[in-house]
Amino acid sequence: MCRVCKGPVRPFFDFGRQPLSDAFLDPDRVDDEYFYRLAVGSCESCGMTQLLDEVARDRMFHEAYPYHSSGSVHMRRHFEQTADRISREHLRGPDPFVVEIGCNDGVMLRALAKEGIRHLGVEPSGGVAELARLQGVRVLNEFFEEETAARIVAGNGPADLVYSANTICHIPYLDSVFRGLDTLLAPDGAFVFEDPYLGDILEQTSFDQIYDEHFYFFTVRSVSAAAARFGFEVVDVERLPVHGGELRYTLKRTGRAVPSPAVAALLAEEDRKGVGTPASFAAFAAGIERIRTELTALLRELRAGGKRIVGYGATAKSATVTNFCGIGPESIDWVCDVTPAKHGKLMPGSHIPVRPTEALTHPYPDYAVLFAWNHAEEIMAKERLFRESGGRWIVYVPEVRVL
Repeated sequence: MCRVCKGPVRPFFDFGRQPLSDAFLDPDRVDDEYFYRLAVGSCESCGMTQLLDEVARDRMFHEAYPYHSSGSVHMRRHFEQTADRISREHLRGPDPFVVEIGCNDGVMLRALAKEGIRHLGVEPSGGVAELARLQGVRVLNEFFEEETAARIVAGNGPADLVYSANTICHIPYLDSVFRGLDTLLAPDGAFVFEDPYLGDILEQTSFDQIYDEHFYFFTVRSVSAAAARFGFEVVDVERLPVHGGELRYTLKRTGRAVPSPAVAALLAEEDRKGVGTPASFAAFAAGIERIRTELTALLRELRAGGKRIVGYGATAKSATVTNFCGIGPESIDWVCDVTPAKHGKLMPGSHIPVRPTEALTHPYPDYAVLFAWNHAEEIMAKERLFRESGGRWIVYVPEVRVL
């Protein structure tokens, strides 16, 4: 049953038994690992694509949550530019107030804080929330829902803007979120959020975007249908070249703004391409199976030839790839990552060791699987010597190939 409209959900792919994507393990604690079923389907009534099974939010977002939004230079620049744009386009009056749902380590809000703009981040993961505080960001360490919004308004007044990045798709209870937005936003306030776009996921066969934290996979049509149920409408959309393809949606209360031409244009594009149709999901499923077959065959062939293979980027996405494809230490020696909290740990499910990126030095491995493919340009520039020393990158989105 659809979590948005209660309509019937048609499954289209089952990845089977999967671990929590960000639950990196101490080598002596592998027996305590939690698994769940990762399957995805689409509502036949409202078109919302969603997971079929929900993982309890406290299992995913907690004190030791390891992902840091500011871990990439490219993403830091993106959020700084976002803060500047928010200020110019949405903040009016003498004392505007901005709330961010899922502020993580505060990379976006700290730019507003430096400008003296009144703000509040709502972040349930205690470790990254504390990092945000250390950067001068005001943070409420809890989950956002209707009751949270009421308390924020009581203590701060209504928000001119509520912003969120890579978070709304994590929240199964959209009904409470929208009721909270209705409580929190000023009459002409805007809700701006950005999340992975289903159209790009289907087109690129980027199936690793499907994991426990990503409960919903949005399109303009499905977001419009969900928003309308709570008195909101999509008034603008914008493509973003981050995380493998995202959309930024701007929502306001129905009738408060004239939707931009971009909304109708992207709706028409979704119809033209058949985004979210049974045929699109069938093609996507076939592409997933093809990538699994080709990637595992390539790794077996290289290993049989005595080649050393490592991974680059201990990402949440890589949990789906390694566990669905059955890739473990017998195929990949280790995976390097920039996040210190992951170093010395084991990858979820696959139990591949995680090392610092400095491990990718002499003697260089022969191949590196680029799990963090959404940061390919930044990573390849940083690791230029790996390529110059004869190392080769393996990518699998949108197809398996050796660079």
